Amino acid sequence: MNRHDESAAPLNPEDFVLYAGWFKALADPMRIRLLNLLATERRPMSVGEIVDRLPIGQSTVSHHLKVLADVRFVLRERSGTSTSYEVNANCLACFPAAVRAILGQP
Repeated sequence: MNRHDESAAPLNPEDFVLYAGWFKALADPMRIRLLNLLATERRPMSVGEIVDRLPIGQSTVSHHLKVLADVRFVLRERSGTSTSYEVNANCLACFPAAVRAILGQP
């Protein structure tokens, strides 16, 4: 996520593709729940910690984290054999601006 101020320019074809990917990644209720967990915790969490907090198994959590990481909603940090995940802070400003741009609002 590195889109600049959305009110500065009209959307272009690359924007449409990027934003569609973001919404596709959010099109699953469990991914929204997972993203909310990471956002409210405000710290990196391991897959094990996330599994302990959600009613789904490790492989499903890992799949959802991959989808969210692919569109950079979450960032992963590897440390030895473990990986932790946290919300990409740029999402906090970038995603709402993208929604406003899609709706034609400044």
